[in-house]
Amino acid sequence: MKQCTHTDALPQQEPEPQSDTCLECVAAGTHPVQLRLCLECGHLSCCDSSPLRHATEHHKDTGHPIMRTFEQGESWRWCFVDHVLV
Repeated sequence: MKQCTHTDALPQQEPEPQSDTCLECVAAGTHPVQLRLCLECGHLSCCDSSPLRHATEHHKDTGHPIMRTFEQGESWRWCFVDHVLV
């Protein structure tokens, strides 16, 4: 079973969210379906079910490998590089 090779490189403390919604969606006039938090820098962006997929774009632009859901009651994480739940 494939495993994530990036969790050891994450900051010890989870970063604080830089905003309370996907600012890229706000600027584009769209609405996020759900939010994702970058665990390297705290960038908050929309999921792949949202029209503009800003969390994936953030990964492509920065190389930051792991994000987590920012939805209440959920706690899963996703590694964009290894394509696995963490």
